[in-house]
Amino acid sequence: MLKILRKRKITTGALIFLILVLICAIFAKVLSPYDPNAQEISVRLTFFRSDHLLGTDNFGRDILSRVIYGSQMSLLGALGIVIFSMSLGCLLGLIAGYVRSAETIIMRLIDSMMVFPPILLAMLFITILGQGVMNVIIAVGIYYTTRMARVIYGLTLKLKAEVYITACRAQGAGNMRIIGCHILPNLISPIIVQATFTFSGALLQLASLDYLGLGIPREIPTWGNMLNEGSQFMTNAPWIVIYPGLAIVFTVLAVNMIGDALRDNADPKFRDLMKEG
Repeated sequence: MLKILRKRKITTGALIFLILVLICAIFAKVLSPYDPNAQEISVRLTFFRSDHLLGTDNFGRDILSRVIYGSQMSLLGALGIVIFSMSLGCLLGLIAGYVRSAETIIMRLIDSMMVFPPILLAMLFITILGQGVMNVIIAVGIYYTTRMARVIYGLTLKLKAEVYITACRAQGAGNMRIIGCHILPNLISPIIVQATFTFSGALLQLASLDYLGLGIPREIPTWGNMLNEGSQFMTNAPWIVIYPGLAIVFTVLAVNMIGDALRDNADPKFRDLMKEG
């Protein structure tokens, strides 16, 4: 991984940027100059002031503080989706790939759910479950569960056919031992790589739902909620949506770059390409 980072300076920059975003999310109370919901009507829709470096919104709230605080729930929601989809997706993928009798039911159900666009599927489950942080995580996480399950299913089928698995079974090893000691350890690298791409996709889906008013409650500052509130002021105060939009774009780009580096490090074919380059 360190060798790839040395060869890819832009990936190193992406990692540094992501670390800075995480620091902002963890230490938001310390780094934010103002309360994110504090209103000061006398300076509303200000582009730049010495005491409001990124300007203010239509309620006079400090945009810098809201961007910093918005990183908390945006990253936390995306992380929750990753954990949910990884846990359920890995379980379903392992069962479908290892237990032949369950393969048809699980994989046909997953295939039927993958037909729907992710945003429509999320909107459907939010309509059923209602709004709320946990409900949004579940609604978006269900789509990424299908992707994770599909990846794990294919890898489990491949690993189960390996000669050393057959040898372990011939020596009397049980199914749980084979899965826990031989299959799962070989799935760690692809799971981590898939988790990084799930994180970036989940961040975009959360922002989309927040923008539509279907995601995290509007009183909680998130990057998507800032886009929603500032969309009606784009002509006379575009900075309200520019800064949270840039935060989303650069964070997703940074995570994807790191995911590419992890994938290249995990795949021997990519490692050989890196050495040749």
